[in-house]
Amino acid sequence: MTLPRILAAIALGAGVTSGAFAQEDHSHHHGGPESLGIVHFSVSCKPDVQPAFTRAVALLHSFAYEESRIAFAAVSERDPACGMAHWGIAMTYYHPIWAPPSPVELAAGRAAAEKAAAVGATTDRERGYIGSIGAFYRDSDKPDRDHRTRAQAYRAALEDLSRRFPDDHEAAIFHAMMLVATAPAGDAGLTQQRRAGVILNGLLAAEPQHPGLVHYLIHAFDYPMLADQALIAARSYAKIAPSAPHALHMPSHIFTRLGLWKESIDSNIASADAARRYVARTHPGTAAFDAMHALDYLEYAYLQIDDQDKAKAVLEEAASAKKFDDDSFAAGYALAAIPARWALERRDWAAAAALTPPSAELSWQRFSYAPAISHFARAIGAARTGHLDDARAAVSKLEEIHAGYVKTPVPGPYDWTTQVASMRAAAAAWIALAEGKKEEAVELARAAADLDEKAGKHPVTPGAVLPARELLGDMLLELNRPAEALVAYETSLRSAPLRLNGLYGAARAAELSGDRAKARIAYGKLLANCGAGSSRKEVRKAREYLGKSS
Repeated sequence: MTLPRILAAIALGAGVTSGAFAQEDHSHHHGGPESLGIVHFSVSCKPDVQPAFTRAVALLHSFAYEESRIAFAAVSERDPACGMAHWGIAMTYYHPIWAPPSPVELAAGRAAAEKAAAVGATTDRERGYIGSIGAFYRDSDKPDRDHRTRAQAYRAALEDLSRRFPDDHEAAIFHAMMLVATAPAGDAGLTQQRRAGVILNGLLAAEPQHPGLVHYLIHAFDYPMLADQALIAARSYAKIAPSAPHALHMPSHIFTRLGLWKESIDSNIASADAARRYVARTHPGTAAFDAMHALDYLEYAYLQIDDQDKAKAVLEEAASAKKFDDDSFAAGYALAAIPARWALERRDWAAAAALTPPSAELSWQRFSYAPAISHFARAIGAARTGHLDDARAAVSKLEEIHAGYVKTPVPGPYDWTTQVASMRAAAAAWIALAEGKKEEAVELARAAADLDEKAGKHPVTPGAVLPARELLGDMLLELNRPAEALVAYETSLRSAPLRLNGLYGAARAAELSGDRAKARIAYGKLLANCGAGSSRKEVRKAREYLGKSS
C-alpha cells in the first residue's frame, strides 16, 4: 500500500486504542476507552510497567506534558530502578516546538536528567536516550551553553542515537522533531523541515498509527509551500489520538495554512472542549492554556468567514480568563492576539486604538512579544483614527521591546526580534501616511512586509494579527496605486490564503486596475467563504460586483 493510501485509510478509520494501553484502566475524555495512538517503545524496566511507560511516551508525543510527567513519575514509583522514567520526566520540561523552558522548568528538567543518569539503565540504547536529554540540560548555567547551543547538542545526540540503532523508530522520530525545532530562522528552503519530512514519511508505512510521527509531520510541513503535503496527516491525527487535546487542535495548523476554515473551526472546538474538561478535573478554578490556544485559531477562522457572533463569543471567553493551568506563552499570545484580531480584522480602528496589553496572571516578562501585539494594534488603530500622539506612544513601546530583544534575543526556535521589528515598521508606516509622508510610508510598509516574511510564522500561531504584506496592499490601495496593491495582496494570499481582507483587497485592486477576471475570482472566493448570511460591506460589494458582471 502506498503512503498516501495508508494515511487515507487512517483518516477514514476510527480512533485506535493501542494494545499496549489495554492493560491500563484509563478513561477517554468522553467516558470511553482512552485512545492515544500506537507507540512501540520497549525498555528494560520491570515488565509490568511497560504499558504505563508506553502510555507516558504516547502522551509526550502529543505534547500532553503534564499528564505525561505524572505518568512517568508513576512508573518510577513502581520501579525505582527504571532510569528511563526519569528520562521521560526530563523530556516533559522541554517543549521544543513551543518555547524554551522557564528557569523553574530548566531546573526541574536538569534534576530529572541527572537523576536518570544516576539511576542508569542496563542497555546502551537506553543510556543513549538518557545521555541525549542530558546534553540539553547539561551546563545550562554557563554562558557558552545557551538554549540554542544545548538544543543543537540534543539534536546531534538524537541523530547519533538513531544512527547507532537504526531499527529504533522512536529515536528517528524524536530526531525529526528536533530538526524542526532547531531549524534556522530565515531558511527559505526549509532544509531541516524537509529533511524531517523525509525521515517521518520513511517510517509511516511501519508506524501508521504513531501519534508523534503524524504530529511532527504537521509541524514539518506547517508552511505555505509545504502544507498541502500534510493535509492527509492533518485529517488523520485527531483520529489516531482523540484523547489528547493537542491532537484535536494540531490539524488546524494545516487547515489554516490552506484556508479550510470549517475544518479548522471543528478541530478547535473539539480541542478547546477537551482542554476545558481536563482542567476542570485537574486544575479547577483556572483556564486551560490549551483551550486559549485553540480559541486563537477559532477567532482567526471565524473572522475569515465573517461569523462575528461566534468571534465575539471567543473574544468574551478570552477576556474572562485571568489565571491559567500553565504559565504558557501560548496563552499569553492568544490573550493579546484575540482582541487585536477582533478589532483589526473588522477594521474597527477605534476599538484597536483602545486596546491595552492583557493583565492575566502570566510571566509576561518572559514573552513580551505578546504585549507587543497590543501595542501594534493600538498604533495602527490610533494612526488610522488621527490620534497620532497615541500612535507614536504605542510605537515607542514597540521600540522598547525591540531594543530589549536586540540586547537579549529570545532563545528558542523563532526570531521574535525580527517579528517585533516588522510590527514596529508597519505601525510607523501608517503614522507616516497620516502625516502626509506618502513615500516614506510606503517604504516603511515594504520594509515591514520584508521583515515579516523573513521571520515567518511562529509554529504555534495561526498567523499574524494582520499580515504586513496585506497591510502594504491596503496602503497602496488608499494611495490609488491599485496595480501595485494587487501584487502585494496576491503575494500575501500565497502565504495566508483565503483571508477575507486579503481577498477583498485583491478583488478591489483588480477591479480598479481593470482586471475583471481576477476581480471576479477574488470576489467569488470571498462570497464562498462568507456565505449568504454576511452583511459586511466587503461582502455586499462582492455580491454587487458579481451581480453586475454576470
